[in-house]
Amino acid sequence: QVQLVESGGGLVQAGGSLRLSCAASGSIFSINAMGWYRQAPGKQRELVARITYFGRTNYADSVKGRFTITRDIAKNTVYLRMTSLKREDTAVYYCNAEPRDESSAEYWGQGTQVTVSS
Repeated sequence: QVQLVESGGGLVQAGGSLRLSCAASGSIFSINAMGWYRQAPGKQRELVARITYFGRTNYADSVKGRFTITRDIAKNTVYLRMTSLKREDTAVYYCNAEPRDESSAEYWGQGTQVTVSS
């Protein structure tokens, strides 16, 4: 089992920045990749950014050049640095961990609200 705890959400003005953190605990060795998803009201949950065990990253087109996903292996923590925030970035952001065993269910954090005001 893997536990994920997010922090760092909040209210920010458009153009501002925030950094989200996701601390993982438990069976860390079983994780293949970690990422951030978001879900806005009335919309489906979507991938924002992802980082693999080998450090390969990928981003949603809507956040490329503005968001950066990084990790601190020693702290078992993944970060999402968000800059030049837009109102459309407003959503609940969820941390996700993908098991190496593809037959196992993914792990999710409880979510953290990010609200961007104009």
